[in-house]
Amino acid sequence: MPTVDVYNLDSEVTGQLELSDAIFGVPVKSHVLHEVVVYQLAKRRAGTAKTKGRSEVRGGGKKPWRQKGTGRARAGTTRSPIFRGGGTIHGPQPRGYEMRIPKKVRRLALKMALSQKVLDQGFKVIDLFKLEKIRTRDFVDLLDRFELGKKTLVVLPEHDEIIEKSARNIPHVKILQSEGLNVYDLLDHHTVILSRDCVSRIEEALA
Repeated sequence: MPTVDVYNLDSEVTGQLELSDAIFGVPVKSHVLHEVVVYQLAKRRAGTAKTKGRSEVRGGGKKPWRQKGTGRARAGTTRSPIFRGGGTIHGPQPRGYEMRIPKKVRRLALKMALSQKVLDQGFKVIDLFKLEKIRTRDFVDLLDRFELGKKTLVVLPEHDEIIEKSARNIPHVKILQSEGLNVYDLLDHHTVILSRDCVSRIEEALA
């Protein structure tokens, strides 16, 4: 059963926390993580890109020059793709990029991503994660005390306006609630920092 240190806001170890082996001790399979990351990024694509073909662009009703005798190649319309202002050949059309992955596989990948963070020692648990007032400097000082990496993911058990507003102007720091925890953000950030209560909520949701 994996065990992690629990810190206070001064980066002092106050105890240890035993994590669920079924959630934070799952064997990591890279192909499963890759499949779910591709699934997540595909869902974000709008699929609204579109260009007009030669039948959709305006104009071109008249034959630009006579068929023979000019020395030029024959042409029936200036809306042909070879002309400026003509249609586009094989341009993008609206489409959906969503993939289908079973819910069990998505949950398994989330457990694998959490397990990988614990293995990489990028999983920091704070006993009580609170700030007294909205102030970016206080949040930066907190991150500096823990000597966190460039990209940090902060997971909250519930909406916390003080923390969210204090961190929103800091580059490479992302705030998520435990319900929105996902594989891509876990893998995209070097360190995950969360409270003891948040760990309990994650274990309850994924049990």
